[in-house]
Formats: sequence, structure tokens, C-alpha cells
Amino acid sequence: QVQLVESGGGLVSAGGSLRLSCAASGRTISLYAMGWFRQAPGMEREIVARISQNPGSTYYADSVKGRFTISRDNAKNTVYLQMNSLKPEDTAVYYCAASVNSYSVYTSQFDHWGQGTQVTVSS
Repeated sequence: QVQLVESGGGLVSAGGSLRLSCAASGRTISLYAMGWFRQAPGMEREIVARISQNPGSTYYADSVKGRFTISRDNAKNTVYLQMNSLKPEDTAVYYCAASVNSYSVYTSQFDHWGQGTQVTVSS
């Protein structure tokens, strides 16, 4: 079982940047594809980005392409989400998740979840 804890959320002005971190414990993240999801009030949880066990394989939602970057440091057992050029519509709770399947993009494909970290972007 892997436990995930997100950090790095906060309040930022539009156009600003934040870096989210997801620290894992219990098992090495090298076994998992890692994803970042977000959920805004009244909305379904949606994938933001995913990085496979092979670090060269990434997936981004169209809404964040060119602005967000997902990365992983297996030695630190940590996954990151660098968010640049933030927009008010990026406001949501951001969740880190782990999947044994390399190319997972749906919430149902992820087995382990963190508690989330709030990101608020003011206009």
C-alpha cells in the first residue's frame, strides 16, 4: 500500500506559478504511474497530468498543455506538478494518485489517492 500526501497549494494571482509536491510512503513510486487530478466545486474530478513509470511518457489535459509540467523523482519518492501561467479556472482541489497501469488517465484506473491540496487563483 502506498500513502500519498500533497503539499504546495495556496492562493496565487492569475499569471502566477505554484509547484505542488506529492510525497509517497509505504512503497516506492517507481512501481506506479503517477497522476495529478483536480476537482472544482460542483464538478467531477478530472485528470490534469500523468507520468508513467517510464519517465518519458506523459499525458496532459488540453486545458493545461504548455502551462503545467509533471515530473517524478523516484529517489525522493516524490512527484511534482509545476503550474505556470495560472488562470482562475485552475482553482480546484488538486489530488495526487497512483496506478499500476502505465497509461491510466481515468479516476477509476487509479488505486491510491492523497487527501488533496487547495489551489486558488485570483483574477
